Amino acid sequence: MKIYRKLEEIREPFSAPAVTIGNFDGVHLGHQALFCKVVELASKRGGDTVAITFDPHPLVVLRPASPPKMICTFEHKAELISRSGIEHLISISFTPELARTPAREFVEKVLHRTIGVKDLVVGYDYAFGKGREGDAKFLEEMGKELGFKVHVIPPYRVDGTIVSSTKIRELVSKGEMRKVAAMLGRFYQIRGVVQKGKRRGGPLVGFPTANLHIYPHDLCPKEGVYVVQVIHDLCCYGGVVNIGTNPTFGDTGLVAEVHIFDFDKTIYGHRIKVNFIQRLRDEKRFPSVEALSAQISRDVEQAREVLAREAGLNRACIEG
Repeated sequence: MKIYRKLEEIREPFSAPAVTIGNFDGVHLGHQALFCKVVELASKRGGDTVAITFDPHPLVVLRPASPPKMICTFEHKAELISRSGIEHLISISFTPELARTPAREFVEKVLHRTIGVKDLVVGYDYAFGKGREGDAKFLEEMGKELGFKVHVIPPYRVDGTIVSSTKIRELVSKGEMRKVAAMLGRFYQIRGVVQKGKRRGGPLVGFPTANLHIYPHDLCPKEGVYVVQVIHDLCCYGGVVNIGTNPTFGDTGLVAEVHIFDFDKTIYGHRIKVNFIQRLRDEKRFPSVEALSAQISRDVEQAREVLAREAGLNRACIEG
């Protein structure tokens, strides 16, 4: 997939393109339905498949005091969109000036002249432009005027609930990782560089950990212990992670401490990916290191049982 960071990089309109536009945070099943329709329409015309997104997320600019926490990084989003069969990803820088751009101007200059849209696929609730005037009805009218067809995709539901990035953020913050996975079509994942911690996990507790720092803008699962998969250097491992402040030792500051099963490499400074499978329990303060170690032993045993009985986990881990 080719990524365009500026509209100026597009030298000429695409070939009979099917296009979709959105923020696509999380690339959940609702977003995937849009991409599927784009691929279907493009294949009928023999045209290009194009997705348009924005960086940063518009609400980071429009509501700087309370920006949303992102479900995935741009890098991860691009990987997932590419996996959906999209050939061209256009990332438009979202600025206050862009927010003030009338929808008609955006359609004429960007969608029509620059991209050459023939089929435009949008979600049922999508709107853009100044005052969010660019809704489905407006786009259909513009399509008749400029010669492109608009396809509105209905909401995607899981167990009766509409899949949305907002709902997924809510579920992640509650630690309901099974429900999150059902809406994403994959496990929720965090990525980061392994940091040097206080090195108590192995020598003192008996369970060495790879530590990932949690930043205030990160979408972090509810504090507690989780069954996870860990991807490092294209290999997949089972594990458990504690999200919290490690109250037994009186620490402060949120951190993800990952104990990786059957793993003895030193990976400080290495990037890892952590897939969240299931929440096991709350974080708690233990009266002694021995009590903490005994509980971690039980956590590990339970996590291994979960991983052993789950079908499709290896495939999910390989796909990252």
